Amino acid sequence: MARVFTTETEETDEARRSRSRAPARLLRRAFGGWGGEEGWRSARTWRRGWVTAVLAVFLGLALMLHSVIPNTIGNLGSLWETFLPWGGLFIPVLLLIALIRRSVTALAALLVPLIAWLSLFGGLLTDRGSTGGDFTVVTHNVNAGNPDPVATARQLKGSGADVIALEEIAGRRIKVYERELADAYPYHDVRGTVGIWSAHPLRDSEPVDIGMGWTRALRTTVETPQGQVAVYVAHLPSVRVQFRSGFTAGRRDVSAEMLGQRIEDDPVPRLVLLGDLNGTMNDRALAPVTSQLRSTQGASGRGMGFSWPASFPMARIDQIMVKGLEPASSWTMEPTGSDHLPVAASMNFPK
Repeated sequence: MARVFTTETEETDEARRSRSRAPARLLRRAFGGWGGEEGWRSARTWRRGWVTAVLAVFLGLALMLHSVIPNTIGNLGSLWETFLPWGGLFIPVLLLIALIRRSVTALAALLVPLIAWLSLFGGLLTDRGSTGGDFTVVTHNVNAGNPDPVATARQLKGSGADVIALEEIAGRRIKVYERELADAYPYHDVRGTVGIWSAHPLRDSEPVDIGMGWTRALRTTVETPQGQVAVYVAHLPSVRVQFRSGFTAGRRDVSAEMLGQRIEDDPVPRLVLLGDLNGTMNDRALAPVTSQLRSTQGASGRGMGFSWPASFPMARIDQIMVKGLEPASSWTMEPTGSDHLPVAASMNFPK
């Protein structure tokens, strides 16, 4: 009897051909077979896929009711709100499962998270900005370990902004930024690890206590040709995601309350807050600040405006917020040597 031997190469080729056919089989499974007995009117297509349907509804509720997700266990609510736009990535995953299962019930349930996500973030997908602006600002966490602060300073100076705010300035780098920005920004003030550079005169500059034991917030008055603007620069405490304790943000939350109270007491009607707040506009823990001010990105930004991490931005934790001014445009700038992207905004004075 003759024996047939299959070589290792033949086995490998056959396995490779099988793998190459796998996507086609998956597509046929997902998109084929919806006619006849397996059509959308079939009772079987409505009876199956209930687990996927429940997950879809749960996702929609988590998006719509994000503010009621409790923070009592590991600040889960704030963690979810920090990356809330990315919750939409679960929708195509559930869609694929629904198609593979050929479940009309699951497909119908997916309308819940889809509508929820679009209501929250659909408006952010467009460019809401306008041209011009009376007053332009830039904020940037320059990173204490920035390998090239000279290039960073020159890039920021090239923005032509009226005011530049910097956070996480290492003490030994202060002179570098002062030297590189001096010609375009003759007025500046640095307190602790934050600083402001302005093309217009500054007055009444002072540190702002946010409960950290050292200075990471500054308040000054910018004397623009159109009038006074109170400008705050702040770098709120960092947050961490740890296995045992969850989303640790207690110090940041306390600092947000202190900063919010200081802003509420400010007598100047036109106010700008610049800085790394280590939180997004959706995070309820920043409500003491965000409830008083308007995000320039939300009002006039280009897209989502994610600013961190610079290598693959996933969240906008670098904020520009205003009161008494009308946002005209807001955008994320090109990367520097920092792990954050600079963000900028132009605004108009009220007529």
